[in-house]
Amino acid sequence: MDEQPQKLPVLPAFCQAGTVLWAILLAQAVAVLLALAPGVTEDRWLRLGFSSLFVQWVSLLTIALLCLLRRRLDALPANRLGLVVLLLLFIVTSLVSLAAWSTLTRVGWEPRVPPGLFILHNLAIAAVVGVIGMMIFSMHLERSQRVAAQSRAELDALQARIRPHFLFNSLNTVAGLIPGHPREAETALLDLSSLFRAALHAGEQSTLREEIELTRQYLALEQWRLAERLTVDWQLPDQLPEVAMPALTLQPLVENAVRHGIEPSRDGGCLRVSVQASARSLTLLVENPMPEEPARRTGNGVALDNIRQRLTLLHGDQARLTAGLVDGRYRAKLVLPRNREEA
Repeated sequence: MDEQPQKLPVLPAFCQAGTVLWAILLAQAVAVLLALAPGVTEDRWLRLGFSSLFVQWVSLLTIALLCLLRRRLDALPANRLGLVVLLLLFIVTSLVSLAAWSTLTRVGWEPRVPPGLFILHNLAIAAVVGVIGMMIFSMHLERSQRVAAQSRAELDALQARIRPHFLFNSLNTVAGLIPGHPREAETALLDLSSLFRAALHAGEQSTLREEIELTRQYLALEQWRLAERLTVDWQLPDQLPEVAMPALTLQPLVENAVRHGIEPSRDGGCLRVSVQASARSLTLLVENPMPEEPARRTGNGVALDNIRQRLTLLHGDQARLTAGLVDGRYRAKLVLPRNREEA
């Protein structure tokens, strides 16, 4: 019922024209700094020319290697990938340094340091520039992932809400209520409208109180359809804490429980939603019974990995979402941090 996290590709970005342009600009900025450094005795324009030629060769060759090896390197974890990128940068810097030393000494350049120290100096500069470059790229990548996660959240949530199975069932429920229960039909339509509205704002921030209210509206719709097959056990504290969370976090977990725990079961079951608050964290539990014969359907009705990504963007590693079997029941456990003023 759970989904496997999807690893976003990183290295293909180095093969794009925009990334190459930024690398050229960063390399040229390093060349300018080397030319303007105090203590330089030779002509600064000449030094700028040689420095520019050197750093551009290093940067372009490194990018070319990353593009050629992107399929193999993208399979590495992030920390190991960073080390491999630095290692490639050092190899290219050493080779270009040797070529520059050999070429310049043949045309009459008189070095003041031995070749080993010359290469070591260049490697030190490459290490500093490489770390700074990876930090800048990681910030850009994080921003891109944030935008992509929000876009996927809005799209996934909207598709889930307008799924024909759910939409037709809801409309049939409303149609059945109109003759004898017009007020209940109106309430059901308003609940359905709230779900559509929340789906359009799935990339935004919400609160625990708003998430619970939206979940109640969803369960009210399902209650009309499933009747006595669905019972809901709410275990909430008297005072709900104001904890921030991504919009459409709790409702998809409850929908997953209804679709895969209650709906396939002949006799239905009890769905339990509980909130446990402590001084430092808030724990949300969504539990449902397992049907006698699990339904044969792909997917789990909720993008758990997408919820995890949005939780990470909002709370970092202080928030976590786990799901699995516990004592014969399927449980989704969501842990959120609490600010001191909230506690």
